[in-house]
Amino acid sequence: MSLAIRMRVLTSLFALALALPSLAQTVVFRDVNVISMTSPKVEKKTVVVSDGKIGSILNAGAMVKLPDGATVIDGSGKYLIPGLAEMHGHIPPSGGPPGLLSDVLTMYLANGITTVRGMLGHPQQLTLRENAKKDLVFSPNLYLAGPAFNDQNIASPKQAADKVREQKDEGWDLVKVHEGLTMEEYDAMAKTAKEVGMRFGGHVPDAVGLVHAIEMGQETFDHMDGYIEYLEGDKAPVNEKKLAAIVKKSKAAGVWIVPTSALWAVLYNGIPLETLKAYPELKYVPEGAVATWVKLYEGRAKDTSAAASKNVLANRKRILRALHEGGVKILMGTDSPQQFSLPGFSLQRELQFMRDAGMSPYEILKSGTVNPGQYFSKQDSFGTIETGKRADLVLLKANPLTDIRNVSKIEGVMVRGKWYSRTDLDERLFKIEEKYVR
Repeated sequence: MSLAIRMRVLTSLFALALALPSLAQTVVFRDVNVISMTSPKVEKKTVVVSDGKIGSILNAGAMVKLPDGATVIDGSGKYLIPGLAEMHGHIPPSGGPPGLLSDVLTMYLANGITTVRGMLGHPQQLTLRENAKKDLVFSPNLYLAGPAFNDQNIASPKQAADKVREQKDEGWDLVKVHEGLTMEEYDAMAKTAKEVGMRFGGHVPDAVGLVHAIEMGQETFDHMDGYIEYLEGDKAPVNEKKLAAIVKKSKAAGVWIVPTSALWAVLYNGIPLETLKAYPELKYVPEGAVATWVKLYEGRAKDTSAAASKNVLANRKRILRALHEGGVKILMGTDSPQQFSLPGFSLQRELQFMRDAGMSPYEILKSGTVNPGQYFSKQDSFGTIETGKRADLVLLKANPLTDIRNVSKIEGVMVRGKWYSRTDLDERLFKIEEKYVR
């Protein structure tokens, strides 16, 4: 390790000693600009957090009687928003490469993501979810789909029905639908899920199709799966009349859309390779992983028509705009970790694609705060800054309502009432970076 890096470590450790996460039961954000997400207004307030929940919200300058040991954070000139949600994320199995699970959870939180809907279930994750609730691990709040339903593990309608009941009994939060199911297997899964009270979402199997999946009650359509195929958007510009009809049907059925547009721009080579290779967050992954992603990109460039890829990406943007304008609820999500898509960092990039599809900064923020809170409203209370809500908060240096890119300017993150300063978050990230010093 060079002298410069050693000095950085020593300096960071010294700062960390002064800014460790608060173990106090009360944290006060004094005189901060609050974006509660109950409206697009910004109000200067003092927010008091106690025992993991938002205790009170007072006018700026109000006198607050604090218990001994309370932490006071000066919010002057800063902006407080609810914690963000990654609604299509992946949690690595605990038996994976050493440190990978911890690294992924750290990257999520360091980017203001306090809630993750995990969409690739492994049995050990159920224990991880409970440990996160108890603050035994440094982790966002986790809501977990069980192991996916696909042609690798489902071979009959009976097996599909039995697997739903099994996942319900085990305590998974939802069923993950993947490719490969037959119509009969899908219908058995959907009917049984309704009977036992299990929600389901994810992909649309080819044999099922978008319309049937909507009619059977599938809740989330991740990656906008099924829409391009239904609208034949892989061949030509979408038919506007057909698009309007499916938007209306989606809205009436209460469908939720998880776009993952940033990843699809990678998978369709819509971002220049040199741009991807220059992403600063790649310092948090091994060189071998990046080399693999580069080879995959180069392989697609040989095998796929650039014009066809451009058409698909343009149609995805058009479909997302139509769904949003038609009142279909959007959920923020990126499918990370993935190719050139790192946890948390990819969500910051996803915001730009939502903006380009016509969503305002407030609407984009809703997709990562209010809407996930509504989606999980039967299980928890979060997503807005209101008294009694779970204290998942992000403190920003600048106003995200004037420029959505300001969501990346994070001063600190609170999850379940525990405060982590920028210094602490940076130190945790640096420990990941140090493993992969080039």
